Amino acid sequence: MKREDKGAIIEELTGKFQSTPFFYITEANGMTVAEVNELRRKCFEQGIEYKVVKNTFIKKALETLDADYTPFNDTVLQGQSAVMFHPDNAKAPAKLIKEFRRTSEKLQLKGASIDSSLFIGADQLDTLIALKSKEELVGEIIGLLQSPAKNVISALQGGGNKLAGILKTLSEREEAA
Repeated sequence: MKREDKGAIIEELTGKFQSTPFFYITEANGMTVAEVNELRRKCFEQGIEYKVVKNTFIKKALETLDADYTPFNDTVLQGQSAVMFHPDNAKAPAKLIKEFRRTSEKLQLKGASIDSSLFIGADQLDTLIALKSKEELVGEIIGLLQSPAKNVISALQGGGNKLAGILKTLSEREEAA
């Protein structure tokens, strides 16, 4: 491979890392061609980009970024690596990896970066799936902010009905007496 080709690959990877705030690095050692094709098909269906890349290219691309990715050097960037990108959804690759592992244990999560937070090791997969997106968090906050107002309104409305019922009962008692 020529030096220009290597530079182009590193440039492309750098652009992906800069434009996508989250990416996953996986290992697919020992997978058959059919399994790799199935993985690529599932990635395509879910809008996930899957690229097998040399560790040195990943390392050089990460060095150009502002965040510190040196913890990846010792554990994540060893052996055969592939990078998964999704432009919008940070959880999509994690869900796909977990789903794919039901049929093939060969696909392993080596590490992930979510908004410059590093997750290293396959044991982080459930944590990555449980992460909430920005939209989900905003929705929860809005729901929490609206709930006190709803409680006050329902208390006022409910209290008015109860008060009217009590007054009606008292007036009926006075008339009966």
